[in-house]
Amino acid sequence: MLTDTHCHLDYDKFDADREAVLERARQASVTRILIPGTTWTSSLSAVKLAESHPMLVAAVGVHPTDVDTFQVDTLAGLRKLAASPKVVAIGEIGLDYYWDTAPHDLQQRVLKEQLNLAAELELPVILHFREKGDAPDGPCAADLMKMLEEWVAGLRSRKSPLAERPGALHSFAGSRATASRAIGLNFYIGVTGPVTYRKERQELIASLPLERLLIETDAPFLAPAPQRGKRNEPAFVALIADKISKLHNCSTEETAAATANNAARLFAWD
Repeated sequence: MLTDTHCHLDYDKFDADREAVLERARQASVTRILIPGTTWTSSLSAVKLAESHPMLVAAVGVHPTDVDTFQVDTLAGLRKLAASPKVVAIGEIGLDYYWDTAPHDLQQRVLKEQLNLAAELELPVILHFREKGDAPDGPCAADLMKMLEEWVAGLRSRKSPLAERPGALHSFAGSRATASRAIGLNFYIGVTGPVTYRKERQELIASLPLERLLIETDAPFLAPAPQRGKRNEPAFVALIADKISKLHNCSTEETAAATANNAARLFAWD
């Protein structure tokens, strides 16, 4: 069984054939797909879509490149959406210093508010971070990890069960040091299509424990080889699982089972 823990299935790129995409996912043994929000509006769409299909779940949140949409009532709106039993996380949230569409202090303030919401609701977070120039390390990772360490310390001091499953670093492209710090905080590491064709990503994922990895497509983006350049879709998680298996010298079935179990523990969907 395979899971796609990050797929923007609500995007209009799937409007023409969404049902066919889901059927291909089923045929590829995908049993669960998580749709993250990036604004309040897209979060609403993600929840509505998740509520219409048994294999779908959702996350709600405001992406760092969309923090200009975060208004005084946005947090209350996200809280209301999170009441749906189909919502399993707060996300996609985080920091983005690559596009620099918003001041860093504003991104950090919005992230902190959403981290606090996740703590209040005891929902894990799905985190985005991207450095200027796509560097593997830098101020974005430093700022994010400082915030996460403080947040998890607060969870632990309150003996919150969320401290055992605080979230995932989505489509991880950071350094081994950042991955190790995140894993030390009980975070999971999301693996996407570039692991099939980027050597530095392969070396990183090979060095990380299988019990801390999740498989994601980030569809419609980041299609894995040999589908690179095409629209990505959930069925392609099988290609990512196959590459991880080669990197960890195990069978694809073992990788599928391990990553599916990791997702079930993190998102408590079983």
